[in-house]
Amino acid sequence: MAQHFLVVLAHPLPESFAASAAKTVVEALEDQGHTVDMLDLYAEDFDPRLSPAERAAYLEPGYRPAEDVSGIIARLKAADGLILVFPQWWFNLPAIMKGFIDRIFVPGVAFEHDKAGGRIVPLMTHIRRFWVVTSTGSPWWVVHLYMGNPVKRILKRGVAAFCAKSVDFRMLSLHDMDRAKEDKRKRFLARVRAAISAV
Repeated sequence: MAQHFLVVLAHPLPESFAASAAKTVVEALEDQGHTVDMLDLYAEDFDPRLSPAERAAYLEPGYRPAEDVSGIIARLKAADGLILVFPQWWFNLPAIMKGFIDRIFVPGVAFEHDKAGGRIVPLMTHIRRFWVVTSTGSPWWVVHLYMGNPVKRILKRGVAAFCAKSVDFRMLSLHDMDRAKEDKRKRFLARVRAAISAV
């Protein structure tokens, strides 16, 4: 069954490997008959900064997102699946992607505060798939054994699980990117295409 995906890219260079990965994701989804909304955070000049007013109202009843992100929130609400594409810098999300989560995954959109306190209730029940396509300059063993794969833990346990209940979470990562030759990069893109084509 055809689904609608929001693909979010975070990289300042249009000729980057991340941009190539996002293009591969979009093409693979469309080849399967899905529709795609491509959100390039840099190209659309997304402001990742949470304003003082946004933060002050965050825990208040009836939180209202800032007007400048209302369009992106509508795009997220229209999606059946969400795919984030970005490089890992310093074992973390690029600042603009972190800001996307801070400003878009807000009360009334991604979750609701439990009135009894202490927990949050997922609201992104329309999101069936939450996937991540990423690269890191470090080898696999550094990311997994030394650092404990922090980006996956943050996104799977700290974002997806709290906002999109029973979601299909998957993360595809190209490790040792700084030393990856063209053939390794092509193999990874082929892996991404194959995974998306199975959706």
